[in-house]
Amino acid sequence: MPDMTAPLKLGADIWNQYTDWASFKATHVRAEELGYESLWTMDHIYPPMTPADGPIFEAFTALSAIAEITRKATISVMVASNTYRNPAMLTKIITTIDHISDGRAILGVGAGWAEHEHEGFGFEFGASVGERLRWLREALPVMRGMLDGTEPSSSGPHYQIRNAHNVPPPVQPRMPILIGGSGRKVTLRLVAEYADICNIGGSPAKVKEADDVLIGHCEAIGRDEKTIVRSIDVGVPTIRDSRAQAFRDRDAIFAAQDNEVWKNQPTGTPEEVFEWLARYVDLGYHHLVFYWPAPYDYETMERMVTEVRPRLEAMISA
Repeated sequence: MPDMTAPLKLGADIWNQYTDWASFKATHVRAEELGYESLWTMDHIYPPMTPADGPIFEAFTALSAIAEITRKATISVMVASNTYRNPAMLTKIITTIDHISDGRAILGVGAGWAEHEHEGFGFEFGASVGERLRWLREALPVMRGMLDGTEPSSSGPHYQIRNAHNVPPPVQPRMPILIGGSGRKVTLRLVAEYADICNIGGSPAKVKEADDVLIGHCEAIGRDEKTIVRSIDVGVPTIRDSRAQAFRDRDAIFAAQDNEVWKNQPTGTPEEVFEWLARYVDLGYHHLVFYWPAPYDYETMERMVTEVRPRLEAMISA
């Protein structure tokens, strides 16, 4: 079972698509001011949830700027596509961001999935999900080794890296690696082997099922599963005084993104949103990461902190 005493953390995954720079920057600052402990954006080249010819900012360039204007929250992408960058280069990039942020970076990574982005920019996509996961398995020891200063090598079959040194090293003694995904056989095994943070999504039943699998992988390799922080993507929240108004405003936000409305999101009154999120907190998933598409919903962002968060924290301390 996850660490049920772990403190509650709120994360803001602020979308870098269909927005302007001033709004994107200001929303990161506002989220940190409100007390969100983690700030994220998407590592995509084309907008992944809307027409692919829409606007989007490159994630790590944007993250470097956010690192300069924030002070407390951890920062990362949710998550970097391993297929877009050589793993040694990715590690060098996030290490530099760790210095810009004075030790607040997280290396979030996954196997990658957006085929149209690979085709558009000429990145190798691989023949299957399994092949991309094999590339990720090959990349993770390089990433961990460079972060830890062991000058790792990889002799393939996909990467040929020789004694990759990472100087200066990260500011923090151990930069966390977050692995995104809930594939039972491979992804969660990689989480057990390499991750400090696990990030998944889905219904409470599916989260519980995935967590049981993760615990099994940890037992198989002799790792204490409580050393892995549980985080979860809980979707696009909308909080209003009435359920009807919340749904109207949710629909308007998705319309502004030129996107079909996502169903089954935490939408409604503060009480209804609390009940939605409490199911995950009750499973030990205490780091809740919310998606914030533009136009950024400052009302929900604030009410999540002032009206919903205290009740969730009371659950943990009870």
